[in-house]
Amino acid sequence: MSQWKVYVTRPVPQPAIDLLAERCEVEVNPEDRVLSKGELIEKIKGRDGVFCLLTDKIDAEVMDAAPGVKVFANMAVGYDNIDIPAATARGILVTNTPGVLTEATAEFAWALLFAVARRVVEADKFMRAGKYRAWGPMLMLGQEIHGKILGVIGGGRIGTAFARRAKGFDLKVLYTDVRPNAQFEAETGGRFVDKDTLLRESDFVSIHVPLTPSTRHLIGERELKLMKKSAILINTSRGPVVDEAALVKALREGEIWGAGLDVFEREPEMVPGLAELDNVVVCPHIASATWETRTAMATMAARNLLAALEGQLPPQCVNPEAYKQGR
Repeated sequence: MSQWKVYVTRPVPQPAIDLLAERCEVEVNPEDRVLSKGELIEKIKGRDGVFCLLTDKIDAEVMDAAPGVKVFANMAVGYDNIDIPAATARGILVTNTPGVLTEATAEFAWALLFAVARRVVEADKFMRAGKYRAWGPMLMLGQEIHGKILGVIGGGRIGTAFARRAKGFDLKVLYTDVRPNAQFEAETGGRFVDKDTLLRESDFVSIHVPLTPSTRHLIGERELKLMKKSAILINTSRGPVVDEAALVKALREGEIWGAGLDVFEREPEMVPGLAELDNVVVCPHIASATWETRTAMATMAARNLLAALEGQLPPQCVNPEAYKQGR
């Protein structure tokens, strides 16, 4: 007989559901959509644990509506969708899924960079529209990547994995963060600089920081004006790190050459004007979307949830103070 009641807010890879079902009574939202706040509140009432996603906004009101919930297991690295202080004050554990999506996200940042630099999406549209008539020496000229300067904003796990791949293209690596990272430098040969220097000197800039009050609009109008007119900006972190309206203006007016975005400021919406630009590649938050990575993320979240319900400190707990409070 099942011991705990668990709710899963969206369909996720089956191995995670199977893992939970061995020990819990599990209900999964059968619709692949984000629940409204009211729906979420109704569904988690009477549950012991909630398996949630970055699209679920978990605030104090949601928590108070389901006082029996002991853990919110977030299937994401970031957890800005959850009010951590509110959870901690209530003794509710919150977990995330770091590490397992590092390589997939780093790969996808490179995919975006190549797509923008070599105008892959634009060329695909050109072909499908029947506009190709013959090879031409000036047709779809893009930018070479090898031998250029790569700027990495955020020297953590994903930033390091991204920069490590630059060796294959003989790129010089600059990076910036709140402080130098010896491991980043050892693995990538990167040089620590301040943000403004990185923006002025880099040919390509890729963002790999969490969303915090200090990183919101980290890249805005001032920063975009510092960049080279030939520069390309890549963002696979969180949408609000970039002032999207300022980016549209910079792309439209040629202040930078192009951009590749997997995340958006008011996701899933894009700011007006972005979709009409040919010098930006936009994707629906799929940097970690491989079978291997999403399954690993889901099973990690499930294990975190089970550990919390068993009274243990989950391996990926972001607010261990709540665990100490409940002991």
